[in-house]
Parts: sequence; C-alpha cells; structure tokens
Amino acid sequence: MHPRRSAQEVLLCDLCETVPLQSHCKLCHLNLCINCVGKHLSDSSKDHNVVPFIKHIQPTPNYPKCPKHAEKHCELHCEECNIPVCITCVSSGKHKGHDMSDILEKLSAKTESLQKDLEELEKRIYPRYEEMASGVQTEKAELETKYGKLTTAADQQGELLHREIIAIVNQQKSAITEMKTKHLDALNKNTETIAQKMAELKQIMSDLKSMLKSNDVSLTSTYKSRNSEFRTLPPKVRVTVPSLSAQKINKDQLNEMFGSLPPLSINTEHGDTMKSAEAVSSPPVKPLLDEPRVTATIDTGYKKTLFGKLSSVSCLSEEQVWTCGENDTMKLLNLQSELLTSIHTKSEYTPQDIAVTRDGDLVYTDNYDNTINLIKNKQIQTVITLQGWRPRYVCCTAGNDLLVTMISDDRKQSKVVRYSGSTEKQSIQFDDQGRPLYSSDNNTKYLSENRNLDICVADRSASAVVVVNQSGKLRFRYTGHPSNTGQSFNPVGITTDSQSHILTADYLNHRIHILDQDGQFLRYIHCDLESPWGLCVDIRDNLFVAEPITAKVKKIQYL
Repeated sequence: MHPRRSAQEVLLCDLCETVPLQSHCKLCHLNLCINCVGKHLSDSSKDHNVVPFIKHIQPTPNYPKCPKHAEKHCELHCEECNIPVCITCVSSGKHKGHDMSDILEKLSAKTESLQKDLEELEKRIYPRYEEMASGVQTEKAELETKYGKLTTAADQQGELLHREIIAIVNQQKSAITEMKTKHLDALNKNTETIAQKMAELKQIMSDLKSMLKSNDVSLTSTYKSRNSEFRTLPPKVRVTVPSLSAQKINKDQLNEMFGSLPPLSINTEHGDTMKSAEAVSSPPVKPLLDEPRVTATIDTGYKKTLFGKLSSVSCLSEEQVWTCGENDTMKLLNLQSELLTSIHTKSEYTPQDIAVTRDGDLVYTDNYDNTINLIKNKQIQTVITLQGWRPRYVCCTAGNDLLVTMISDDRKQSKVVRYSGSTEKQSIQFDDQGRPLYSSDNNTKYLSENRNLDICVADRSASAVVVVNQSGKLRFRYTGHPSNTGQSFNPVGITTDSQSHILTADYLNHRIHILDQDGQFLRYIHCDLESPWGLCVDIRDNLFVAEPITAKVKKIQYL
C-alpha cells in the first residue's frame, strides 16, 4: 500500500504525511493539512497562494481526439497551424520547428475570450439593439397621430373650399394614405432587419453559453468571434413626415391654393459602430484610503437646528459648491466659507433640490409650483412644469439629460423621469413583474447616475438604495450592511465617483456607506460626521457632505 494512503484512500499532507490534507498551495503545488499551513506560510520569501483543496480539484479535461491518430488525444496546440495535435503528430515531424502550447492553456485563453464576447453581447451590444427596436416601435405607434394631423388639415381646407374642392380633397387624402403606407413599409423593413440581427445575437449568445459549459476544446479552439460584425449597428431609417402648406382661397387656382405635399422622405442612415469593450476608456484605479480625512469645512450660514436646514450640495468645481436649505436662497460658496453668489427661487419658496449641469449651470426643483428650472447667467428659465406630479430630487447625467424623482399629487405613486431639455425621454416606475420600484410617500429620494449609466436612488422610506440599469430594469437593492441587523439603514443623499462606487449618507447612523457598482459593501466613512444628508463628488473624487444640524459642508478625501 502507498505509504501516504490508508485502506480507505485518504489523501495525506505532503509535509507531515500523517494528517489528512485540507488545503493546497498553488505556487508550490503542495497539499497541506491545517497544522502545516501556518508553517508553510511562514516562508515570506514567496508569495504563496493557499486555497481549500476542493477548489484546487478541477474536472477531467475533455481532450479532443486526434483526427489523424484515432487512439490518441490532443494535449498540445500548434500555434503556427492553429490546430490541436497529439504527441504522435509532433513526433512525426510535420510540426517540426513549430511553437507548441499546452491545450489547457489554450482552452483557458479561449474561454476567457468567449466570456468577454458574451459579456459584451449581453451588456453592451444587445441592449443597443433593444433600444433601437423600441425606438422604431415608438415611431410606428405615433404614425396615426402624425398622419391624423395631416388628414385633419386636409379636411379643414376641404370644408373651406366646399363642393368645388371635394375632388382635390380626396386626391390629397389618397396621397397622404400612400405616404403613410410607404412610411410604415419602411419602418417594418427596418424592424425586420433589426429583429433578424437580434435573433442572430441571441443564437450566438446561446452557443457561447453552451460552449462555456461544455468545456469542449474542439469547439472552443475553432471559435471565431463575430462581435466586430455586430458592433456596426443596422442602418437606421429616418422618414420625414411632410407638412401641408395651404394658400388663401382663389377659385381659379384651387389646386395651388389647397396646398401640396412634398414627396415622402425616406433616408437610411449608416448604423453607428460601437466601440469594443477593450476600446472603452477606463479611469485610473484609485484605491480606497484606510482612513478618509476631512480636508476642508465650509460654514454655509444656514440655521443650525435640531432638524437641520441645510439640505443639498452640488459641486461647481473643486473649490466651489452650490448649497440650498432653509429659505429661497441658493448659495455659491468657496472652501473659505465666502459667499460668491446667491440666487432666489422664482416662486420665493424653498427649492427642493439642486444640481449642476455639465455646462456649469444650476438646476433646481420647486415643489411649490411643480417646476424644474435652469439658471444660466443668473437668469431663471422654467424648462418643465409638471401636471399631476410633484418634482422632488434631480441629477444631471453624463449625456446632459436630467433625471428627476417625483411623486403623484395623491402621493400614491413615485417614479424617475429622464428629460432631454423639456422633452420626457424615459419613465421608470415598475419592475418586470409590474411592482413599484420605489416607495410611494413624499419622503427623500435623492438620485445619481453611475459611470456605467446605472440609475441609483436612495429611497429613505424603503430603507434601501434601489439601482436600475440604463433601460430601467432593476439590478439590485442595497438595504445596509448585513452585520448591522440592529441598526436601521437610513439612506438620504447619494452620489457616485469615477470608480463607479456608490456613496450614500446614512443619516441616523452618522456615516457614509461605500458600495461597488454591483451593490457590494466596501466600507464606511465616519470622519466625525453628524447626521450627513446631501452628497456630491467633484471631478477629482473629493466628497462633499452637507450636515443639516451643523449647517456645514465637509470636504473629504477617501480615495
């Protein structure tokens, strides 16, 4: 019997050869018992990597059979011929001088490539196709309204010209119907093209998943990526709906007076080509500091009360921040607590929230008159007035859109709305099962867009940070660190940084939670904070924290 095996084939430690093994050092290729792990790690001259033995055990590789030598398996890969080969193939001399690599190493590299392709298809390329398909469907849904307006215009002109122009009216309606048919045909063809590409993408993603699960080297070694083919999106059809130009009534010139429709304009634009995942620039990695530190304290001048008056802070630069709080005055302050500018709301009521645009202009929401306002050169412009809804909190996106949390007048519904200028582009309210994403009361719901375009909302009433992706689909909810079951999580302000960290103010527990982009807790920031509320991060990832009770803003370095 083997000296290191018992009658029941128990594997023993490679060092003491008496105790059953439990761990494995990947660097030294040694199996270790619990007693010998400490001794082995005491050798600090090497960067040992000790893992549980069960994680070291890998499934038996599925080596492909050699097509030329049926009794052999291919354990090598010829780099020059780019094919798996067996030992007999190598010894035959046909691959003399060729570089050989281990087939499992080749499998590992190929598997990694497959995984990256699958990730890009699932997370970047396919969602863009979904977005395009949704856009075409929206345009199709608006056809009736747009062409209905044209038909109405034709009817109005026909009524003025009465019987003498009935024939022309019918002729124009016929032209409109024909244009509408052509427009719809063009959009349907565009839809078919996109749907065909999406079907191909689904099949490719399914095949990749199967290949990754099969561990079949013969499949993965011959795999060729098609991602570059799909990065160029399908052509986008743009059809310009004509307008009806009318003339004053003149019986002798009825045809000219009625007005004419220009030909339907159907243009096919070349599809955008998306950058590959590798081509998307990444910010430099900034590790978290073990001990975050306060680098400046700004006295805002707002009242210091038990419930606090200072609420929101938004960075204009590393040296200047906008604040709002107890009254109708929004203040621009520097790090020396000097007041640089102050602006009063148009309604003369307290602003609900503030944000700074990419152009450096200030945006504020007014819960009194249900407006969202832009301040440019100290002039206030109301860009959005809501009906049936009240605006709450606002943030500016990387694409210069506005994201606004709002609540219905009856306080039974909450949602997040995206605006481009004054145009509503997106409404986020329910998950895939039709359940509300956010609590329905009037409580705090600060929000921020992450670098990966996720939308992060600090829902105080729900005691959760709710994160959805760019399309509005729920990614995760963070309800506080699992170890702190006895302390109620009380998220208020929220912001994100260049590392895609999510930072949220835990008001009642006097600290900031730092999460990664997938909602995993990383650590706290304390810094003697007193009931932190509003948050923002400048371009160098300095954190600014508004403390309502002290009426101060603290600048904190944490990276």
